[in-house]
Amino acid sequence: MRSNLLIIMLCTVVLTGFGFSSHKKLQPEGNQVRIPVTQLQTQKAVHYRVLVDGREIRFFAVRGSDGKIRTALDACDACYRQRKGYEQKGTVMVCRNCNMAFPVDRIGPAAVGGCNPHHLPSRIEGGMLIIAVDELRKGARFFP
Repeated sequence: MRSNLLIIMLCTVVLTGFGFSSHKKLQPEGNQVRIPVTQLQTQKAVHYRVLVDGREIRFFAVRGSDGKIRTALDACDACYRQRKGYEQKGTVMVCRNCNMAFPVDRIGPAAVGGCNPHHLPSRIEGGMLIIAVDELRKGARFFP
C-alpha cells in the first residue's frame, strides 16, 4: 500500500513538472475565445488556458449565485510573480500564494487591486461566453 501511494505521488509530481494542467486548453477562433455557457455551473469555477502570441494566459469563469458569469485571470496584481493562481474552496476563490479568499459573487470589475482575481472582460452572445483575444493579450503581463 505504501509503495502504491509513493508511485501515485511520484506520477503527480512528474506530470505537473512536465506542464500538464487542470486548466482546459482553448484555441482562439479568430479574434475571440468562445466557451458554451452550458459548461458553467453555479458557484463552480472552470479554469482555462489559451496561447496568445506564444504566451500561455490562464483564466477562470464561474457562474455566480445570481446567474451572472464572472471571468478573471488566474492571477492577481499582488502575487502573480509566484505563478500560483487560485483554487476554489466552496463559494470562494483562494489565492494559492497568500491564502486570501474572495467570494465568487464579488468577482468582477469593481473588485480590483491587491490579491483580487484580475477582472477579465467578457460578454454573453448566443449561448456563448465570448472573451476577446485583445483582452487576454492585455493580461499577458501577469504571466511572465
